[in-house]
Amino acid sequence: DDPALERALAEVPEQARPRLAGFLPGRHWAKQIADHPVMLIVGSSVFVHAGILPSWTKIGPETINAEAEAWLLGEREQPPEAIVDPEGPVWTRTYSANPDAAACAQLSEALEILGVERMVVGHTVHTEGVSSACEGKVWMIDVGLAKYYGGPTQALEIRGDAVSVLGG
Repeated sequence: DDPALERALAEVPEQARPRLAGFLPGRHWAKQIADHPVMLIVGSSVFVHAGILPSWTKIGPETINAEAEAWLLGEREQPPEAIVDPEGPVWTRTYSANPDAAACAQLSEALEILGVERMVVGHTVHTEGVSSACEGKVWMIDVGLAKYYGGPTQALEIRGDAVSVLGG
């Protein structure tokens, strides 16, 4: 009997309760995803669910990833700010919802701080397919592959400096 778990489960529709229970910190699915970083730099690309604003780059991938992992494993009571901030790496749409010149300037600053050339993001569905913005500095790869969205079957391939979209 866990009163916090019971309160959390009472706040969602009955059909969603088993899924929520598995994803709560310290539970089965949360532990499974704890092994996966919030943000990851590979070569000259940074991969992140939603995007990384300059303020978050200064905190650093290591800290953000370590705090998220600790929370998911149930070793930290409160979720880290990077997970709950609407402009944090898990939620922002600054670079994926028609970024303007100001957003592209922020992106350039974030990439410079991280020492990479491009950011690859998901989170915002683009059923028209994989696309880029800000002169190829951000790639939006959430194509709505799930049947619900009906997006195309596509993937982004990065080989050295060459970036291409696979599929149709």
